[in-house]
Amino acid sequence: MDISKYNLTIKRHAFEQAIKRGIHPDMIEQTLLKGRIKKLGKHGVKFINKGSKKNIICIGEIIGCELKIITIEEGD
Repeated sequence: MDISKYNLTIKRHAFEQAIKRGIHPDMIEQTLLKGRIKKLGKHGVKFINKGSKKNIICIGEIIGCELKIITIEEGD
């Protein structure tokens, strides 16, 4: 999926929580650009990037031409 077609919005709370969890903004960008995509219901989407040290998961929703990231977390 090419995310350049969408207006990307990362919620402030999600970004603050990512920083507290030690997830660097470059890791978030790499997850959105090169991560595996899984659909969740009608509008939900999950980006998963498995790294050597951390697995980063970005959960969001696509409504119209806007991609809104709601939460960013570390996975197993």
